[in-house]
Amino acid sequence: MKQRTLTKILTFLLIGTFVTGVSAFADDIKTRMKNRLPVIKELKAKGIVGEDNKGYLQFVGGNKAKADVVAAENKDRKTVYAAIAKQQGTTAELVGKRRAVQIAKKANKGKWVQDASGKWLQKK
Repeated sequence: MKQRTLTKILTFLLIGTFVTGVSAFADDIKTRMKNRLPVIKELKAKGIVGEDNKGYLQFVGGNKAKADVVAAENKDRKTVYAAIAKQQGTTAELVGKRRAVQIAKKANKGKWVQDASGKWLQKK
């Protein structure tokens, strides 16, 4: 009887630790993305990057300013899309494409978005 109770307590603690770890990991991603947002907004305002049709940032022209920031953002987005896909029983690619549609709809005038066919358009 005591062994079963101890096993239940250990299982509960392990699950709690795992959930806390996942939550902390999610908070880390959220913090990193929030901290990068001003730079990303600036890159978009200057027409350096746009939102592609897969839910990621892409360079629109030859200027590759802040490539490290773009790469870090895309890496975190990939992680988020994978987590959402796992939760919804779908693929990260589908989650990204759905997110791309949402982003394109909300994009402000002058921002670059990629349509479903891959063509870059400046939002009017």
